[in-house]
Amino acid sequence: MGRRDIPTTDLLARLPLFKDLDGAALARLASESVRHRLERGDVLFRKGDPARGIYVVVYGDIKLVSTTPARGSRLTGTVGPGQSFGEPVMFLERPTLVEAQAANDALVLLVPKASVFAELDRNPKFARQMIAGLSRRVEALVRELDRQAIGSGTARFAAYLLRRAHGEPSLSWTLPAGKAEVASQLNLSPEHFSRILHELAEAGLLQVQGRRIVVPDTHRLQQATTPR
Repeated sequence: MGRRDIPTTDLLARLPLFKDLDGAALARLASESVRHRLERGDVLFRKGDPARGIYVVVYGDIKLVSTTPARGSRLTGTVGPGQSFGEPVMFLERPTLVEAQAANDALVLLVPKASVFAELDRNPKFARQMIAGLSRRVEALVRELDRQAIGSGTARFAAYLLRRAHGEPSLSWTLPAGKAEVASQLNLSPEHFSRILHELAEAGLLQVQGRRIVVPDTHRLQQATTPR
């Protein structure tokens, strides 16, 4: 059975936010959910669109891009498999603050807000899971702001890579956006980011193959770039 053929109930059951729900709850949410199959560059929603519900990535990566007259377009984050986005504006019932674009081929489930709100009313455990997920996101944002305030550009990029390794001893990962976009997310100029890549490659800490980054030894990268 291909990914296109997997029932929505089964897809939801594999995702962290929904995996502890019982079969009846999963069936209710699945019956209202909408699949969005995206190719690289497709736009899922634009800044200012109405908040429609929770988006959950089944596979692929989604770029969240902020656009302002002063700064132009800036990558503010990426969302990968198993992760959700869209909750804050859904709860506040405000328009979306960013544009969501597919960084590569992706499948995203939209769980409409009316279905989410109904399940939250029925299921206190689901509500606690939702609150916990949002709390972890706030905690991660605070840590990221701390890193940007006190860490060097090299340390920030290393931490960015190590988060994608999830504790594995090595990493082979494709940047979800162009190098200039990733640089902007890390508050680096493209030139500074290029120097960091070159220096880490010269030190044997990583290999750069276009947008693919290979880290042979994540522990060594962490040791070499952690501020002392």
